[in-house]
Amino acid sequence: MLVVDDEPAIRRFLQVSLTAHGYVVFEAPNGQEALQAVFTCRPDLLILDLGLPDLDGIQVTRALREWAKFPIIILSVREQEADKVAALDAGADDYLTKPFGLGELLARMRVAMRRMEAGSAGPVFYDGSIARRSGAAAGYG
Repeated sequence: MLVVDDEPAIRRFLQVSLTAHGYVVFEAPNGQEALQAVFTCRPDLLILDLGLPDLDGIQVTRALREWAKFPIIILSVREQEADKVAALDAGADDYLTKPFGLGELLARMRVAMRRMEAGSAGPVFYDGSIARRSGAAAGYG
């Protein structure tokens, strides 16, 4: 996973906390380094602050969504509805405001990863207006 935040204390807290929960954590202090790090560390999930010194987190999200499918969770002090809507519309999967509880962040990470895994569970076929997963991917057989 990749943590992108310009605050060293937040990155350090997330590094220690998430590592203690079994995650491998890479860090980036700004948007440009985050975009480069995505290619080197190939994260399963991105935790992204909106208020970065070079690129806004929404710009980073839009750039990544041009090709990346991994979950993006925004972690920001911005608590206005317009900021949340803009981030989600740009392609973020979830939004959590600072200060935050580690338990809630971990739960949101698990949800995002479940959604990602469910999206790769197998082919979907259409029967009229109902979409169904085929075979074992749907839990059958």
